[in-house]
Amino acid sequence: MTKYGKDVIWKAFVVSSILIFISFFFELKSIRIILLIISLLILTFTLYFFRDPERKPEKSSDIDSLILSPADGKIIKIEKITNPYKSILNNETYIQISIFMSPLNVHVNRIPVSGKVIYLNHIKGKFKAAFADKSSNLNERTEIAIDSGKSIILFKQIAGFVARRIVCDLKEGDMVKSGMRFGMIKFGSRIDLYIPDNAEILINTGNKVKAGVTVIAKLI
Repeated sequence: MTKYGKDVIWKAFVVSSILIFISFFFELKSIRIILLIISLLILTFTLYFFRDPERKPEKSSDIDSLILSPADGKIIKIEKITNPYKSILNNETYIQISIFMSPLNVHVNRIPVSGKVIYLNHIKGKFKAAFADKSSNLNERTEIAIDSGKSIILFKQIAGFVARRIVCDLKEGDMVKSGMRFGMIKFGSRIDLYIPDNAEILINTGNKVKAGVTVIAKLI
């Protein structure tokens, strides 16, 4: 269970307890059973959503060149684009990789590449469906850039239609390791990565990925 979900789990426990308490006031057994089932489903789903399995990237001699997935989910976009962050990123063109996270995925986010956090910005916005392209620039999001020494990687935590809260533990100047936890997006969301266009992409659209385990790309 992740530390990021303790407040929500506590609320789910309170709601479930109230439903169980109320159920005792009904004489009809069927109503009592329905309330008990609802309370159990609320608590079970909440505990399931905030699960946080231990993960370690596979040992590799060139681990510093590998970009790990920052999220569990499905690759919905791989596209070469003109650099949208010219004040932060160096190259003229970048590859955008988008990962959609359904409510059933593990939602703890992990660092994609070791290095130094050189940029961090939280932007308030809308809560459109996370799988829509426009959500990348319209929705509430946190933008993070890491200088790996070889290149600068930028990625965004993007809130979705259901997700209403982004959690990020990072701050500018932090030294981070690939695979370490740094936050989460609660209840369905999306993460976009901007990778130099000369990187070797190792996944395809439609692939399912795991945070801190799946290798997204290799820096050249």
